[in-house]
Amino acid sequence: MNEIYDVVVVGAGNSALCAALAAKEAGAKTLVLEKAPEHLSGGNSYFTGGLFRFAYTGIEDIDKLIDGLSETEKSKLDVGSYSESEFYSDVMRVTEGLSDSDLLQTLTSNSFNTMEWMKKQGVPWILAYGRQSYEHEGIRRFVGGLIVEAVGGGKGLSDSLFEIVKKSEIDIKYQSSATEILQSDNGEISGIRIKSPQGYQNISCHSVVLACGGFEANPEMRTRYLGPGWELAKVRGTQFNTGDGINMALDIGAQSAGHWSGCHSVAWDLNSPSYGDRNIADLFQKHSYIFGVIVNVNGDRFVDEGADFRNYTYAKYGREILNQPQRAAFQIFDQKTTHLLRDEYFINQVTKFEADSINELALGLDIDPEGLKTTINEFNNSVQDGEFNPTILDQKHTEGITPPKSNWAQKIDQPPYTGYAVTCGITFTFGGLKINSDSQVIDNADLPIVGLYASGEIVGGIFYNNYPGGSGLMNGAVFGKISGDNAAKFALNKK
Repeated sequence: MNEIYDVVVVGAGNSALCAALAAKEAGAKTLVLEKAPEHLSGGNSYFTGGLFRFAYTGIEDIDKLIDGLSETEKSKLDVGSYSESEFYSDVMRVTEGLSDSDLLQTLTSNSFNTMEWMKKQGVPWILAYGRQSYEHEGIRRFVGGLIVEAVGGGKGLSDSLFEIVKKSEIDIKYQSSATEILQSDNGEISGIRIKSPQGYQNISCHSVVLACGGFEANPEMRTRYLGPGWELAKVRGTQFNTGDGINMALDIGAQSAGHWSGCHSVAWDLNSPSYGDRNIADLFQKHSYIFGVIVNVNGDRFVDEGADFRNYTYAKYGREILNQPQRAAFQIFDQKTTHLLRDEYFINQVTKFEADSINELALGLDIDPEGLKTTINEFNNSVQDGEFNPTILDQKHTEGITPPKSNWAQKIDQPPYTGYAVTCGITFTFGGLKINSDSQVIDNADLPIVGLYASGEIVGGIFYNNYPGGSGLMNGAVFGKISGDNAAKFALNKK
């Protein structure tokens, strides 16, 4: 016998669970379908750092989100402000002006109220001290437009959302893969077909929200769309994001959108497993490269490590690493900057080598010794005078070398030297389904597929080439809330 719901949400990450909570809040009988077993649930969100990018006017807005900030603590903080227009401009800048303007406007203008809504639902927030701030002249300053993260990072975010969903009496089916979107003769959503350990089953509903991620865990689709070599990339997150939701929607005429040959990919530990490790989560990432140099196995530099704050470069540098010989790179630091390295550099599961000379370091990391010595010498000779300041784009740069280092350039000359071996870790793909600002999936005739909504990484058209850190989770939450609310209203109106 078929089960009957108002709204079925496919996926169980941040965006999906926000959609489920919004649908339930609007009065809909709601079901969440999770492809993974319960002990592996949570999608890519589980593996994130839990950082959210949103617009705010100052400390007074941050104070609304975080409980227990004392006046003394606030007096030692400089959070600045981050307007909707700055958020909009940052995304447009890093996506080279390609982001869908309507969707981006919806994202930025709804970012802060969505953060407040999530807090009201029960998600706890905390200041992102460890990864996004540096103390300078007695004041703690936050960098790159990121101030707040979920308590416990991605794992904490996932655990909180699941707890809230279960308390809200929203049904969850684990190990249940959606295989087909069902439609009535008039083209409206009538249900969804799923496969579980018990076999196939049809579930009746008026609305479906697809929030089940991209195709980053599908080697065949990665190679087909991203290009040769991408089947060899490490997958930062869940092994269950294999493009199922995208393909189901395309099968019923959904329109594709976005940067299908683009993705979010980062510097990831060279010896990390093929898929995400739920104990290590995002700590295989290595994102303090702005304070050192990055070289390949030949000892050659290949990117501007100081082009911008790491929030605006890290998501595109994974691709650059994949293009290097052996898909490997090495981040090299001396003693002047080791105290600035993020927490992820100090875990036990890290591929690194320390030495008192550049030659020893090269031998220990299997880098060409002569190549590395030449590169370090040329780099050191190119560093210009100026004040090093990690809290701003300090313009302490190099001259006369290619690629340059535009900020935070300091000589690598104080041993011992430490090198960290990294490869490309793919986070999520940028190509997906076309939606409108109401999160309705659009078909190939530019019309909404009635009753079908989408949110999160399955959506194309927002991110191209790159993205600002923290905007992925925010995007998922904003459109998750919108999709769940609209799916519920549509379904209840059909009764």
